[in-house]
Amino acid sequence: MKRTELREHIFKMIFGYEFNSDSEMPEQMQLYFEQIEEPEPKEEDIAYIREKALNVILKAEEIDALLNSHTKGWKTSRMNKVDLSILRLAVYEMKWDEDVPEGVAINEAVELAKKYSGDDGPSFVNGVLAKLAD
Repeated sequence: MKRTELREHIFKMIFGYEFNSDSEMPEQMQLYFEQIEEPEPKEEDIAYIREKALNVILKAEEIDALLNSHTKGWKTSRMNKVDLSILRLAVYEMKWDEDVPEGVAINEAVELAKKYSGDDGPSFVNGVLAKLAD
């Protein structure tokens, strides 16, 4: 799988976490992987998706604190879950994933927002991440 495809699956895992408890997530992840049709993920893709999604989820509190300190009038508690999930993934990549250049993380987040968020999502995501990049 390409990095963009992997990232999209990771985003979906992070988004799904908003609606499931910690104890439900292993089963939800397994169900999710079973439903991926094309291209069928390789074991290393599944491991990568699972590990990175869990890393983002484990850092969610720290990521949210960063987001809250860089936004005015848009605390994480007010953000829609799609944008918040995209932002969490992007911030994780920007701050803790050495394999992803900051500019790529921002660009990929904007692309996810274009696909999954509302009309204002891409500009909102870009604006928040631009503040974090400074």
